[in-house]
Amino acid sequence: MGYVEKFEQVPFFHTYSIGHIHLFLLLVLSSSTSLRGTSRVIEIVAAFFGLKLSVPSWYTGRLWLLRLGYYKLTRIKKKAKDWIWIIDHTIQWGSDKCLVILGLCQSELPRSETILIHEDVEPIAMFAVETSNGEIVYRQLEKAIEHTGVPREIIADHGSDLKKGIDQFCRQHRQTCYIYDIKHKIAAILKKELNDDELWNKFVQLANQTRRRVQQTSLAPLAPPNQKSKSRYMNVDELIKWGIEKLMFMDQQPMASNTHFDPQQLKAKLGWLTEFRDALFEWQEMMQIVKIAEGFIKFNGIYRDCYIDLMEVEGFDAHSRKRTQRVRQELLSFIEQQSYHAKANERLLGSSEVIESIIGKLKNLEKDQSKSGFTGLLLSLAAMVSKTTEDVVHEAMEAVPTKKVLEWVRTNIGKSLQSKRKEVSSSVKKAEQKWDQIVVAYQ
Repeated sequence: MGYVEKFEQVPFFHTYSIGHIHLFLLLVLSSSTSLRGTSRVIEIVAAFFGLKLSVPSWYTGRLWLLRLGYYKLTRIKKKAKDWIWIIDHTIQWGSDKCLVILGLCQSELPRSETILIHEDVEPIAMFAVETSNGEIVYRQLEKAIEHTGVPREIIADHGSDLKKGIDQFCRQHRQTCYIYDIKHKIAAILKKELNDDELWNKFVQLANQTRRRVQQTSLAPLAPPNQKSKSRYMNVDELIKWGIEKLMFMDQQPMASNTHFDPQQLKAKLGWLTEFRDALFEWQEMMQIVKIAEGFIKFNGIYRDCYIDLMEVEGFDAHSRKRTQRVRQELLSFIEQQSYHAKANERLLGSSEVIESIIGKLKNLEKDQSKSGFTGLLLSLAAMVSKTTEDVVHEAMEAVPTKKVLEWVRTNIGKSLQSKRKEVSSSVKKAEQKWDQIVVAYQ
C-alpha cells in the first residue's frame, strides 16, 4: 500500500486513516515515544513537510493502543503441543499483581545464536489479582490452557508463588517441563557467593557512599552506578566494571599530562578503591564465567548435552581462583540438570529476558501512572509483542470497539488506586460536611 492510499483508507466507524493509526502506534511501540509526545511528533512532522495531515490527540492514540492490545490478546491462538510459555509477575503500587503469560511454539524459535525479540512472542493471557499464591497461579495456568493447549515448557524465575503454582501444574501435566531462567539462577549463585562476603559488602557500602559524596561535585562523571536494592545481584557486573575502570583511571593519573580532576580530591574520594585491587580482579574473573554461561544459554537454549558444548566455549575453561572454579562448576551442574528436560533433538528456551524487557517497556510507557496501580494501559503490554503490520492494525481497529476494551478493563482490573483515593477523599468530604452540619445545629 502506497503513502497516499495509507492515509485515504479509513477503517469502518473510524475518523482517522490506517496511515494515521499505524504511524502513531509505531512511534509508541518501536521508538518508546510517550502518547503525548507521539501526538506532538506527528504535528511537527506534518507542519515541517507542509502535509495536510490531521493530528490525533494522545487520548485517541491511547484507545488505538488498547484496541490493538485487546485484539492481540484475545485473537485465536493455534492449539499445539510445542508451546513455550514465558511467565512473570508485574507489580505496581499497592498489593496488586498481574501474571503475564507470553508464548511461542518451539517450531518458531529463532535459529541458534539469535536472540528472542518482542515480535517473536504472542500474548497468551494476563491475570490481574489483588493477592497471589501458588494455588492462584496454578488456577491461572490451567485457565490459559484454553488458548494454546498444554505447553511443552514453562520458563520463569523461582518467585515463591510462581514456583509453587508451576510445580503443581507440571505434576498435573507431565508433558510440561519447568525451566529456571538462567539470569535469575545466576543472580542466586552470586547472592550465595557474595551475600556473606565481608569484603564485597564493604565495597558496596563504600560505592554507595561515594555516589552520594561526588554527585554534586566535579567528580560526578566518576560516580558509581546506582544499585537497585531489590535486584542488586542481577547488576553486580556493572559495579565491578566501574571499580576496575576507575582503579585503572587512577593508576594513570600520575602519568597524565592533562586532567580535569583535582588529584587530591580524586584520591580523597576514590582512593579507597586501591584496597580492593585483588578482590576486584577476582570478582571480574568470576563475572566472565557467569557472562559466558548466560550468553551461551540465551543464544543457544537448552538441549541434550549443552553443558558439554559450554565447556568447549573459549574463556570458560578452569581458572586458578577457587571461587571462580566453584561458580563454574555450579553453573555446569545447573545447566546439566536443565538439559535432562530436553528430548533428543529438542531445543528449549533457557532465558526469559524477553518478558522482563517487555514489562520494563510497559513501565516506561506508564511512567507516573504506575502510581495509580494497574490501569487500562496494561493492555498495551499485549500490543508490544508479535508483529504490528498494517493488516493487523486494520483488523484490530475494525474488530474491537471501544466498549470491549472498557469492559475488559472493568472485568480484569477493576478500580485503580487513583479511583480508590478519590473515593476516600469523597468520603472524607462527606464526613466533614456532616460534621459541619452538626456543629451548626448546636450553635
